[in-house]
Amino acid sequence: MINIKQFTFNAYQENTYVLFDETGECVIIDPGMYDGAEQNELVQFITAAELRPVALLNTHCHIDHVFGNKFVFDQWGLKPQFHQGELAVLQAIPGYAPQMGMRYELSPEPESYLPESGEITFGNNKLTLIFAPGHSPAHLCFYSEADNILIGGDVLFYQSIGRTDLPGGNHEQLLSSIRENLFILPAETKVFPGHGKSTTIGFEMKHNPFLT
Repeated sequence: MINIKQFTFNAYQENTYVLFDETGECVIIDPGMYDGAEQNELVQFITAAELRPVALLNTHCHIDHVFGNKFVFDQWGLKPQFHQGELAVLQAIPGYAPQMGMRYELSPEPESYLPESGEITFGNNKLTLIFAPGHSPAHLCFYSEADNILIGGDVLFYQSIGRTDLPGGNHEQLLSSIRENLFILPAETKVFPGHGKSTTIGFEMKHNPFLT
């Protein structure tokens, strides 16, 4: 069974997730820690729970989701894993972060990239990759069929969807990704988004104003 610890970090109020199970292995998804206090909060949780990080996953590579990539690498030796289509998004950050007044520690690049479909395993669990571009060029979501949970990044929010006005965004593509790749999941699937509170697939199918 997957346990989920959610943190909300940085000025963008980004949700960072640690997924773990009874083996003590864990994966860190979208580390958004911006300052020392946020870094300490993550380390203290992992240490107190006696967890062993085995993977660093990025749903996509906008700045608010990768602030902590360098710290995770320094702390646990994990390089990020994401779809290769997000590499240009990651590489663009040093060019715009200073203009936004943001301090950015350069993220390492992956040793290997995640495909559009497949599985990631940790402990006794597996996460299925779901390709859902539109908010960003090669956005991935991570789905556990056994636990009925979806780590959704910035694709689907509570009664909202990801913005599509950033480079590589495409509104119609995002709507297609949600309808064709997420709304085929069971209605009771709980969605843990990149910002804001959790929701379910069934609720959004009925009540999301962008999709009804």
